[in-house]
Amino acid sequence: MSGSHVRAAGRGVTFRRARTGRGRGRPARWTRFLLGGGLALILLATLGLAGLHWLTHRYDRTVAKQDLLDPAARQPRTDLSRGLNYLLIGSDHRPGANPDDQRSDSILIVHVPAGLRQAYLISIPRDLRVTIPPAPGYGGGPDKVNAAYEHGGGGSGGARLLSATLSQLTGLRFDGAALVDFSGFKEVIDLLGGIRMCVDTEVRSVHTKTLFTPGCQQMDGARALDYVRQRYDLPGGDYDRQRHQQQMLRAVLDKAGETHLRDDPVQLDRVLRAVGGALTVDTNGVALDDLLFALRGLPPDALHGVQVPSYPEIIDETSYVVLDNGGGGLFDALRATRMPEWAGANPRWVNRL
Repeated sequence: MSGSHVRAAGRGVTFRRARTGRGRGRPARWTRFLLGGGLALILLATLGLAGLHWLTHRYDRTVAKQDLLDPAARQPRTDLSRGLNYLLIGSDHRPGANPDDQRSDSILIVHVPAGLRQAYLISIPRDLRVTIPPAPGYGGGPDKVNAAYEHGGGGSGGARLLSATLSQLTGLRFDGAALVDFSGFKEVIDLLGGIRMCVDTEVRSVHTKTLFTPGCQQMDGARALDYVRQRYDLPGGDYDRQRHQQQMLRAVLDKAGETHLRDDPVQLDRVLRAVGGALTVDTNGVALDDLLFALRGLPPDALHGVQVPSYPEIIDETSYVVLDNGGGGLFDALRATRMPEWAGANPRWVNRL
């Protein structure tokens, strides 16, 4: 591929830092909530064993379950005693939204090495140039990775095509997947009494014209979601939007802990149902109860955010993100379950959450 590096003011500066590894942004901590809320039911883990099975069963019934993984991207059989790989897809399906915003907003691979005492949360750049396999009505070919969700028709079909694309790129097979609708978290945030968000750069919403000024402030669900949707006029563009989404979901987790939900079973039930309403999961045949008990001992300080080694490039007048040196050995380390060694050798791409 031929092209030139993006050097535009503002956004170009952020891209250059991504290439060199300097000036890392805040840790990608929202995935801790996704891992818990979508796969391990971290909110339920705050409870004692008494009543856990009942609440897990009740929560289980609120979560939509679909086949989200392409057969070629699915691990034939999940063994919870071995290393695990999950695909998490965050999207924001707002009524009347621009079709370009209906693509997958956030794509993460969650790698949990054997022993289940660490987790590596790998953020896939939405503009990463990949080869998308053919699908019904789509002939396949090079495109941005988040376009796979759209070419697959969105929903479960989009998730399957995206999983096939990532499996082809990385050589991984996945033990499960979750679709997260960010819009559904408005009710979750409101039920928690709002969350505290810290605005780092002044930005005006292109959706509501609200002006967000720097500083930490309390936000209800509508305001928080409006803020994390913004990407224009921010120094890092879409990278900043991803980071703000991460901040929001971490704030939800923190607020859930502060409100002592285990002492208010009625409110806990409401929150769990709201979370469940925003999720679609594919656990590869593993019961949610089993996932909860397998992952509930994962220490919060053992979560690591990983940025895929990559840099921006203009190809045929289109802005892409391309892998730096084939991903810097990241995918090889994932397949060989050598992430701790890779992380130790590549600290510039890793953040402790």
